[in-house]
Amino acid sequence: MTKIIALVFAAALISTPALAQQPPAPLASAPIKRIPLQKLDVPGTNMEAITGIAEIAPNVNIGRHSHFGVESGYVLEGEFTMLVDGQPPRPMKAGDSYSIPTGVVHDVHSNTSVRVIATYVVEKGKPLATPAQ
Repeated sequence: MTKIIALVFAAALISTPALAQQPPAPLASAPIKRIPLQKLDVPGTNMEAITGIAEIAPNVNIGRHSHFGVESGYVLEGEFTMLVDGQPPRPMKAGDSYSIPTGVVHDVHSNTSVRVIATYVVEKGKPLATPAQ
């Protein structure tokens, strides 16, 4: 009887797509929170465009990383320093915009709480961001 109950429970979990597709909850102490707004295929390519809001805690580095495509952003609120490998640090504030080429390692050091709207045009099936080594 115990085996039957376990099989019914397992079948219920597998057949409930909402449970299977729930992303893990973000850590409360994470320095960046990404809020997805839109995702669409780029016709005729293996790329997709993802637009979202990034909220960054004050006085943190989000971590050196890169993307499998370009990133373009506009600063909605706050101030930070964009740290792009091979370039001098670039101070950013509300109203500024930026772009990061495919595969270029970068980081952000926030001076205040920051909100950015960003669009990524990246390869389908790849992670949005990859930690730099």
